Amino acid sequence: MFFRMIFGTLFRQWKKMLMIAFTIALGASLATAMLSVMLDVGDKVNQELKTYGANITVVPKENSVVNSLYEVEDGGTAVAYLREDELGKIKTIFWAFNIVDYAPFINTKVSIGGTEADAVGTWFNHHLELPTGEQLDAGVTSMRSWWEVTDGKWLDEQTADNANYAMIGTALAQKLGVKAGDTVHISGSASDADITIAGVFDAGGDEDEKIFMPLDTAQSLGDLDGKIDSIEVSAITTPDNELAVKAAKDPKSLTISQYETWYCTAYASSICYQIQEVITDAVASPVRQVADSEGAILEKTELLMLLITILSLIGAALGICNLVTASVMERSAEIGLMKAIGAQNAAVSGLVLTEIISTAVVGGVVGFFAGWGFAQIIGHTVFGSSIEMRAVVIPLVAVLVLIVTLAGCIPAIRMMLRLSPCEVLHGK
Repeated sequence: MFFRMIFGTLFRQWKKMLMIAFTIALGASLATAMLSVMLDVGDKVNQELKTYGANITVVPKENSVVNSLYEVEDGGTAVAYLREDELGKIKTIFWAFNIVDYAPFINTKVSIGGTEADAVGTWFNHHLELPTGEQLDAGVTSMRSWWEVTDGKWLDEQTADNANYAMIGTALAQKLGVKAGDTVHISGSASDADITIAGVFDAGGDEDEKIFMPLDTAQSLGDLDGKIDSIEVSAITTPDNELAVKAAKDPKSLTISQYETWYCTAYASSICYQIQEVITDAVASPVRQVADSEGAILEKTELLMLLITILSLIGAALGICNLVTASVMERSAEIGLMKAIGAQNAAVSGLVLTEIISTAVVGGVVGFFAGWGFAQIIGHTVFGSSIEMRAVVIPLVAVLVLIVTLAGCIPAIRMMLRLSPCEVLHGK
């Protein structure tokens, strides 16, 4: 009898029930989409921000001390160097998969046609065979994506004659009167070389006055074989909290439990600490402006999506409230008759709630799949990749749909409980 009454109501008021299901589906779809994107947006945003440069720098400990003492960012001529043969170890740390790119740098003074200039040796698209068996193409080609190549093209380090090519900044190119395809004679402190300009770039800064070449070429010019000045690392990190700030000051101040939590979380400070463990006499530090910006952007993005989710659910609850109240008012005579023949408030409320929750289940399922599709559209449109399905989204959306449905039914249930059978049956 109970289920017959439910089916009868669903059949008689199918338009209202369809509107309730549609309202719930809208709320569930927005909640599913926003929660799915919000839980996956951290990696997506970090990947996007990685195209704007490194967020960790690694320098020799001795140089770091000198720079700190004299309060300068660049101590001039390096007094110590890092070891080139240890570069592969960066991809062996605990958070190796969060290291998306990195490049070493060596600076040396050279003479180009009688003009003094700064030469920088680095990786462009250097192919790495890592100790873990992983392969990686790393270097400034991807880490300096904002460079505008105004003439020629990016240097392709993986070609056989890459050592004979270099890229030159616009300011230095204008001073020397050279363009892409020209060959210049470069004299270093240890050797000379004839280098062809692969491309002219505009970086919009001091780099425009330098010439960039493969690492081994610059090392040969300056008799710096196996040596590097610094390493720039691009890593996916978690925004800092109080634990990360405390650990950055002194990891030894942490308890064992705090240390394990910090070490096993991708904070910039914990990744820096692990890099220092594998690179001899090195100091790794986050580029604070970049790290802080990443955290702020991520927090604001997540807050925006959370607000959209909350507002969509509030809107759904209000819509359900109006529709259920209208349904109860239409059925007031039926409900009054049920009470008159002995039905208790709990039984009547249970009947109405069962009808609405059954409708909510259908709307919630439809809304979930629609929201999942909407999340993929957002992922491909904004980030150029799909959004990963997180298992926690399913129960979370189910709970939210249930809460919203019950919240929307509260005014109608209260009205129904106050309904007097005598007044209703007498048409008052």
